[in-house]
Amino acid sequence: MHRIFIIRHGNTFASSADARRIGSRTDIPLVESGRAQADRLGAWFASQNFPIARLLSSPLLRARETAQAIATACDKVLDGTRNWLGEIDHGPDENALEADVLARIGAPALADWDERGIAPDGWIVDAERRIGAWRAFFAEGGKGADLLVTSNGAARFALLTLGLPLSTLKLRTGAFGELAVENDGTVRLIRWDERP
Repeated sequence: MHRIFIIRHGNTFASSADARRIGSRTDIPLVESGRAQADRLGAWFASQNFPIARLLSSPLLRARETAQAIATACDKVLDGTRNWLGEIDHGPDENALEADVLARIGAPALADWDERGIAPDGWIVDAERRIGAWRAFFAEGGKGADLLVTSNGAARFALLTLGLPLSTLKLRTGAFGELAVENDGTVRLIRWDERP
């Protein structure tokens, strides 16, 4: 059995900051709480009893910093970045306050994004390319565990690719999901949105 862990990067804002919609055009580092989340992820993966085959990351700084914390804890080298693990482009809502985004697109559009992966008007998602990339990755197979550090916008497409029904596609910062790829190529969800 091949295991795939989809890991969301740590926090990029302090809890006292106003929430913003950060996407592919806003490349910011982790804040202190995000570095602590990355360290917890690293400690958790280091404590597990499975070989890590590959550790891959989105090209964005916040994902690479999270991946590096995991790599350090696991005495592993980061195996590179993949563009398809990068965050989506929030178009006119990029770097906007979350309250302003909600006012522009409305609660139903945000629910469609969180529950069904339907992007609000103006967001640049390229769902077909992302689903194709996830499908190709799942088909690669392998042994041990692959760790993929990504963003919330990209992670949801793994579930959409598999048609997995969940009440929400969201993955919180510092959380992960686990998938298992069986010998016959069947992919099943083990858990989603768990924090160590």
